[in-house]
Amino acid sequence: MVSDTKRNVRAMRAIDLTATDALVRLAGIADLTEMERGALTERLPAWARAQLVDPAIGFVSSMPSGGRLEFVTDSTSVELEAVFTRLEYGGITPHTATIDLVVDGELMASEALTDTDLIRFPDRTSMEFEMVHIDPSVIRFDGLATGAKHVEIWLAQNASTMLRELRLDEHASLEAPAATQRRRWVHYGSSISHCMEAEHPTGTWPAVVARSADIDLYSLGLAGQCHLDQFAARTIRDLPADLISLKLGINLVNADSMRERAFVPAVHGLLDTIRDGHPDTPVVVISPIICPAAEDHPGPTLPNDEGTFDVIDRPGELMLGALSLTRIRELLEAAVEQRRRSGDAHLHYLHGHELFGADDVDDLPDGLHPNSVGYRRMGERFSAWVFADGAPFA
Repeated sequence: MVSDTKRNVRAMRAIDLTATDALVRLAGIADLTEMERGALTERLPAWARAQLVDPAIGFVSSMPSGGRLEFVTDSTSVELEAVFTRLEYGGITPHTATIDLVVDGELMASEALTDTDLIRFPDRTSMEFEMVHIDPSVIRFDGLATGAKHVEIWLAQNASTMLRELRLDEHASLEAPAATQRRRWVHYGSSISHCMEAEHPTGTWPAVVARSADIDLYSLGLAGQCHLDQFAARTIRDLPADLISLKLGINLVNADSMRERAFVPAVHGLLDTIRDGHPDTPVVVISPIICPAAEDHPGPTLPNDEGTFDVIDRPGELMLGALSLTRIRELLEAAVEQRRRSGDAHLHYLHGHELFGADDVDDLPDGLHPNSVGYRRMGERFSAWVFADGAPFA
C-alpha cells in the first residue's frame, strides 16, 4: 500500500467535503466552519465556540483528536485533500501529524504529513506569530482490496484540519456507513486526552480504548483547556452517549485557574449539567496522572530550558486553597463518594495513577505528557479497568 502527499491528481470521483455529505460520516466532529481554503473541523458546537475568549481553545477544538471520516466504498484507491496547520514554538519542530487508514476495523496504512501550514510563535511567552502557508496536502492510499468495505480515515489529532475533497476511483461506489450499533463513548479531558505527542491518531489513549472495545468515540480532549467549563458540560449533556468519562484536574494546576473554593462546586456543576441529559449513564471521573513537579505543589506550570515543566513558587500567604494534584485527587474522590451516597450508583472514580503512575515516568519525557508508548499503556489499562466483569462500562 502506497501513500503520497505530493502528486498530480488523476481523474477520480470527487466528493466535496466543504459541506456535510450524508454519504460520509464525520465521526467525532460537531460541525464544519466554511473557510477560504476548506471546511474547518470543529469538535465543539458553534454556540459553545461563541462563548470563548481564549483563542487557543478554538484552535485545539479544530484539531480533530478522535475525528475520522467513515464511508463504505469498493474503491481500491482513496485520496484526501485537506489543509493541515500545526503550531511551532521557539523554533522547536512541531510533532509530526499523521493520517491513519483503517479498513474493516484493521489499521492498514499511515501517512506522515511532514509539510503543513504553520502558526509560528517565536517563543511560548509571546502572542506574536507568523502564518506559513503551503499548498493543500493530498494523501493517497492505494492497493485496497476490491469489494465493498468500511473505510475510516483517522485525522491527525495534532493539526487543525480544513477538509476539501475525498476522491475515489472514477466509477467506485460510495455508501453511507450503516447506522452504528456500537455504544457511543464521550470523553472529556486535557492535553493528556488530546494526546498531541502520540505518533498516530489511532494511538491516542481514547482511540486505543475505542478500537479495542469496538465503541464509537467522541473525544473532547482539549489540550490546555479542560477547566470544567459549562459549555463543555452542556455539550456532553446534549451529545448522544452510552458511556461518559471525565479526566479532570491537570489544567487547573497548569494555569492555576482555580482554588478549592471554586473547584468543588465546579465539579458538582459539571456533573449536575451532564446528569440533566444523561441521568443514568455510567460516568467515570478520572483524576490526574502523575506529574512529579505538581504532585504536592500547586501551579502554575511552565516549560523550562530543558523541555520539562516546573511549578512556580509563590509566597506562603498565597498558598491557602491552592490546588496540587494530590489535593485535587482527594477532592474528586470525595465529591464522587458524596454523590454516590446521595444515590448516583452509576458514577465512579478512578485514581489517575492507576493509568500512569510513578513506575511509568520513563515514558513521561517532559514531566507532564506521556509519549506514544505511555499513551498506549494508558489505553490498555483503562480498558482493563473499565470493561472488566462488573466494571462501569461492562
